[in-house]
Amino acid sequence: MRRSWHSGPTLLLGFAVVSAGFCGAAGMQAVALQSASATSQSAPAGQQQEPIRDPAPIVRRTPDVPTIHVESRLVNVALNVTDEHGAQVPGLTQSDFEVLEDNDPVRIAVFDRESVTPLAIVMAVDASGSMVSDDRLERDAAKDFVRSILRKQDLIDLMDFSDQVDEVVSFTNDAKLFESGLSRITKGDATAVYDAIYLASQRLAQTSQANGERRVIVVISDGENTTHHGSYPTALEEAQRAGAMLYALIIVPVEADAGRDTGGEHALIQLANDTGGKYYYVSSKHDLAPAFAHVSDDLRTQYTLGYYAPQRPLNRGGLRHITVRMKDPALRAKYTLRYRTAYYAQK
Repeated sequence: MRRSWHSGPTLLLGFAVVSAGFCGAAGMQAVALQSASATSQSAPAGQQQEPIRDPAPIVRRTPDVPTIHVESRLVNVALNVTDEHGAQVPGLTQSDFEVLEDNDPVRIAVFDRESVTPLAIVMAVDASGSMVSDDRLERDAAKDFVRSILRKQDLIDLMDFSDQVDEVVSFTNDAKLFESGLSRITKGDATAVYDAIYLASQRLAQTSQANGERRVIVVISDGENTTHHGSYPTALEEAQRAGAMLYALIIVPVEADAGRDTGGEHALIQLANDTGGKYYYVSSKHDLAPAFAHVSDDLRTQYTLGYYAPQRPLNRGGLRHITVRMKDPALRAKYTLRYRTAYYAQK
């Protein structure tokens, strides 16, 4: 089922479930009366029955101990570590890292070396007229990516965007269902790239993070937003609120390459950097498959760190900054760490 949005910051995707129910004192009294009635019926014939009296109230006394309510939020941080040649660094342990929130050290509570944690991915495909013309190669590259990345614990969602944002396939673990959606992408004129990132982040925010789930947005676009709605700040904020990493496959036009407008490209690059993702240039339709392979490798070689957010007053709208670094100063100078640098604390 295809769902469409003309998006802006005021549009929200969500649901609420409300349930209520209790057994009150009247129900308890009815049980007591039924029990007393049964007892009176079992008395021998001719014997005077004791009158039924209301049971004495039960008073339970508890020590005067104050009740403390504590709410904690586990902050998961996906982390890539590369050496001076850009190669992934395996084999590191929890003791190699330290984490700070707003410059204050926090204790690492969760550590995963092989990123077996589930993935929730939204693939957002630019369907405007300025994109790659060979749809078959684009579909084949996307299919190969899904087949290589999707495991039984993972979910993937498909959106396309041009004048508006359409959800073509909602979150699924069925690769064939996702692939069928690729053939239903419809072309348009404009490019609502910021709306696509905003709405993809909202969809990801609805998924569960009970098992340390990693949230990912893969955007295929030339990056130039041509609609009058949507903005870079709102797209970035929504991605940070969802804890989503953005991977941008930036399509570079072959014609008039030197004179192209690079503003949209730079925006996608900055979004990728700020969210702990990565970007790749695609200068030829044949480069899509290698770019998808790079994204798959990057996700498969991540470490995952988790810590519980400190309890303190919110500031700057709840935005908190994360710093992850190697404990050993020698390794700190040798390795490069890539991760999301901020998140929004809950009220």
